[in-house]
Amino acid sequence: MLEVVKNFANPTPIQAATWPITLSGRDIVGIAETGSGKTLAFTIPGLVHIAAKLKRGKTSGKPTMLVVSPTRELAMQSAEQAEAAGKAVGVTSVCVYGGVDKQPQRKAFQRGVDIVVATPGRLIDLINEGSCDLTEVSFMVLDEADRMLDDGFENDIRAIMGYTPKDRQTLMFSATWPESVRKLASDFLNNPMRVTIGSPDLSASQNVQQIVQVIENPRDKERILVDLLKKVHKSRTNRVLVFCLYKKEAIRIERSLEYHGFKVVGIHGDKNQQQRTEALSCFKDGSYPLMVATDVAARGLDIPDVEFVINLTFPLTIEAYVHRIGRTGRGGKKGVAYTFFTPEDKAHSGELINVLKQAKMDVPDELMAFGTTVKKKTHSAYGAFYKDTGGEPKKATKIVFD
Repeated sequence: MLEVVKNFANPTPIQAATWPITLSGRDIVGIAETGSGKTLAFTIPGLVHIAAKLKRGKTSGKPTMLVVSPTRELAMQSAEQAEAAGKAVGVTSVCVYGGVDKQPQRKAFQRGVDIVVATPGRLIDLINEGSCDLTEVSFMVLDEADRMLDDGFENDIRAIMGYTPKDRQTLMFSATWPESVRKLASDFLNNPMRVTIGSPDLSASQNVQQIVQVIENPRDKERILVDLLKKVHKSRTNRVLVFCLYKKEAIRIERSLEYHGFKVVGIHGDKNQQQRTEALSCFKDGSYPLMVATDVAARGLDIPDVEFVINLTFPLTIEAYVHRIGRTGRGGKKGVAYTFFTPEDKAHSGELINVLKQAKMDVPDELMAFGTTVKKKTHSAYGAFYKDTGGEPKKATKIVFD
């Protein structure tokens, strides 16, 4: 089992802090920045859990471990690690996601699997048609829980958890600790231990140098991008990831960069799953070292040695910004993130300034000129008067009067 981590000098902080708790059988909430090694933080204890069950003679073929992920790419990545680690102990796994034929996924369940890594929509489809049985899941993981709740998967997650036994061990990993994640934790986890590495609030990786360039006219962005790529992608072999906001924009930029002679691939929602997987593997193996993507590639994806991230268009939230720049500077390495900021993005200036200051980065005067105001996030039920007391919601106690 330790073959998987033989190249690591030490466990990452989230792994070192959560492994003893998880291996003792406790439910856990792990909060850590993107790129901190959360996938192996739950994969290794999951395999120990399955190995112990196999020793006791469990042979029904129904899954023991379930990992729920927000995106197909993230599910595939977790499944790769589970498969690599599981080979050593004879553990089988299946990755379940939409956009591809259901039949191979059905067949995997018929043969019998130990680990299921899935996106919520396709998993519910397979449960409803009777192909997937979660009644023996005793180790469940919610990966990138905050992203899943942002994406509106809450009802699906609650439905999936309803199909699993009540006495399972549940792990929840998240990059942030908002109210929606707290609520889910209090409803489904049994007296969980909470481990926070760094701050429970949003913070950018210290390994990423952030450079913000204010551009007065948004139409100049493409020209400036090409000039920047000529500088940072001079060798045409180093990995560079360019983020756009919309699918149409990503398609246009991909074509434009092709026209300028760059070997470029793209990932966005208009591509089918096969095209997305192909593009990602071409980027990973370096045959196409430049990738243009929307926010489907912003979270969780562990692509080794991405030297530069370029935010061509600022994302809709500051959280997405932090996750985008987290695609570089992973695994302890250093990275650089360039961000183009236009007057259209003025609403995000205060939040961006805070992230830059927290990471001890230079704040350009042109960015300061947009103002440092941060709009307070209001609570869904209590509006602007909500005060976060930091604790878990207490369970109600029943009082009986004689």
